[in-house]
Amino acid sequence: MLSSATGTIVRRARRIAADPVLRRWLVRRALRLTPDAPSYTPHQPPYLADRLPIRTEPPDPSPPFPELSPAVPAASLKLCLASRSIELEPGDEKQLFERRFSDLEDHLALHRFSWLPLAESMDPAWVSAIFGVWREFIRRSSDPWIWHPYTAAERAVNLLAFGRAQGLPAPLADTLDLLADHAQRIGNALEYFGQHNTSNHLANNGRGLYLLGLELGLAEAREAGCIILMKEAERLFMPSGVLREGSSHYHLLLARNYFQVANAAAARNRPEAAGLSATAERSLQAARALVLPGGLPLIGDISPDCPPSGLMAALPDRPPAPPDMLDRMASDGWLRFAGGSWTGLWYVPPDGWPPMPGHGHNDCGSFELHFGDEPIFVDPGRGRYGESGDAAHYRSGASHNGISIDGIDAYPANKPYYSEEFRRTVCGRPPVLSRTANRVSLRFEGFRRRRGLGAVERHWRFAGPDVVIADSIEGSGTHKITRRIATPLAAELAGNGVRLSSSAGNWSVGAPGDVSLRPITRWHAYGHGTPISQIVIEETAALPWRGEIRVRAT
Repeated sequence: MLSSATGTIVRRARRIAADPVLRRWLVRRALRLTPDAPSYTPHQPPYLADRLPIRTEPPDPSPPFPELSPAVPAASLKLCLASRSIELEPGDEKQLFERRFSDLEDHLALHRFSWLPLAESMDPAWVSAIFGVWREFIRRSSDPWIWHPYTAAERAVNLLAFGRAQGLPAPLADTLDLLADHAQRIGNALEYFGQHNTSNHLANNGRGLYLLGLELGLAEAREAGCIILMKEAERLFMPSGVLREGSSHYHLLLARNYFQVANAAAARNRPEAAGLSATAERSLQAARALVLPGGLPLIGDISPDCPPSGLMAALPDRPPAPPDMLDRMASDGWLRFAGGSWTGLWYVPPDGWPPMPGHGHNDCGSFELHFGDEPIFVDPGRGRYGESGDAAHYRSGASHNGISIDGIDAYPANKPYYSEEFRRTVCGRPPVLSRTANRVSLRFEGFRRRRGLGAVERHWRFAGPDVVIADSIEGSGTHKITRRIATPLAAELAGNGVRLSSSAGNWSVGAPGDVSLRPITRWHAYGHGTPISQIVIEETAALPWRGEIRVRAT
């Protein structure tokens, strides 16, 4: 059996062997032709240099939380975790935290108390019972996930919201002390890992600190949380207000978080309320633009924290995004099109590469099209985290509505330490995504990294109920071209094409080449999906090449 150190070396060697772009970067780095990532101090954002560590403060002795009266639950309880639900009968809570789950996200959801806001109605007796068991469990547990800063922040926010609505478990003073301890633990382990590796988790750390500070009178936590939220908003959101990391669901999640803290600040007449509200409003407007008549396209990763349906219900209504904002969103990679009965959403990372930090979806040019309020072609999303099996497949180009050549995706796997200059050298100029009254167009150069392959152009032309997708590929030599489109409609092969049937109408999909249908999953929430079909069109052809996919109403 390999030692841990040897196993790590072997895994790294395999990754390098399988990734020619990474090998190219390593050579250029060794020759000092590309810069290394800037140095940083983990857990210490530079903008908090004079505010860390966050000192322990006693909570406000008179916070506005009633104390829950101890009581025994009288009925069963359904706990909705990340990918599954569990049923509890009174008394089952005693072994609740001894349970083991195959998916880490279910374990985390349990300790984040993320089931608390998802319950249709929550008997306060159950909250007291479960919290009491959890309080005893953490005294003897060495599980590091319990106090991971993201988990601690989520748990604190969920308990504070329930506490304000109904009360906190007794004895109240002990519960408040334990919540105040959350602030120090979050502040001591902030998820800051430099410019290239810091994800949206840091903003959530700030959310936890800020709300703990507001609710418990912890001034240092409140001020640090406020600074994190404002600074991270500048980094996380693009100029249009859409989230940088390429996930429609995560955009809604972050919009909800900023809306939550903005409301809390406004309710207390805090001076930062205006800045937080401005960020929240821009993100909410962008969220409205992402929603199509048939629902929210789940492009990119799906968060385990809250199902999309729950987020949609939690966000306030906003008027439709104005044309100038739609133009700004298109510049940031999210293009919305409306023509006749068709409405669509396209996603193209601004530089083509999967965003970093992000979840690594290779979905340049993936799209979703609705006819009226009926989704006709959809992005399947991704149902779970992971680096292998289905988790890796639904992140790859093989699951998205796009093109692959010789089995490679439109862009290589990204790395946080790749410089902009290196990315441009490898894959050419940034993609160009545009629309007219009846057409959407995309040009990208990601395949240029392979000899013989050049730029790709795609044009979606709309005429009444029909759509033509016209593709062209520059280059030389003979190559295998694969195009994919996912559909939730009833689909069957018909000749050298596919027949689609729905309540909104029927269509035929045809193109030169070998046409096949493959079963895949359309993910509606983390761990939850339904079967759909993927239309796969394969052709071996000499470059340069042109081809069309014709979608005709029948």
